[in-house]
Amino acid sequence: MTGTFGADVLESIGLRSVTTVCDEILSESGTPLDRPLRQVASVAVVENPWVGGGVEQDLGPEAREVAPVLGKILSDQVVSALGGVDDVATFGKAALVGTEGELEHAGALIHTPYFGNIVRELLEGTSVLCFADGRAIPGTDVRIPLWHKTHATSRDHYQTIDVHLTDAPREDEICVVVAASDGPRPFPRLGDRRTDAPITSEILKGKLT
Repeated sequence: MTGTFGADVLESIGLRSVTTVCDEILSESGTPLDRPLRQVASVAVVENPWVGGGVEQDLGPEAREVAPVLGKILSDQVVSALGGVDDVATFGKAALVGTEGELEHAGALIHTPYFGNIVRELLEGTSVLCFADGRAIPGTDVRIPLWHKTHATSRDHYQTIDVHLTDAPREDEICVVVAASDGPRPFPRLGDRRTDAPITSEILKGKLT
């Protein structure tokens, strides 16, 4: 799990735990899927290195130190859970900061190339990572959006995974998540943006009062 890094690196970034959950969806509305849809989320809990620093604090040095390590650990977990990088079809990310931190602290760990570029490289994606972020307390549920890792406009792959944060984030912690799935939504049939007919507000003519 974290074997690629020494204990000194993990201690330096304040890593408390890594948890990986996997949902296997077998049916939709009572109809079995031809192939189960597997959705995975890996959650790292780290100390918030910026607590008490104020809104003028430079977040860059710690982001450069912590974010790439988290990107590597969480991406490796996701790949392992799905059985290989070729089985990663979609991806997404999230960060939740505890009550003593700023929302910008959560963003600092996932909204820069120090995290996103690592995740894209290791999951062999090119799309911008869709995301959720915010403030949370232990026991919070977070819903993480996913879309295709190389074709963000593939409507068939728009989906979410729900993750329960059992004991995190504490007031001085941040939870960082990488999530993925191995296929599209169950029974997708909405069409695709690449083949949609042009639609404008003209279609509302005669319907408005």
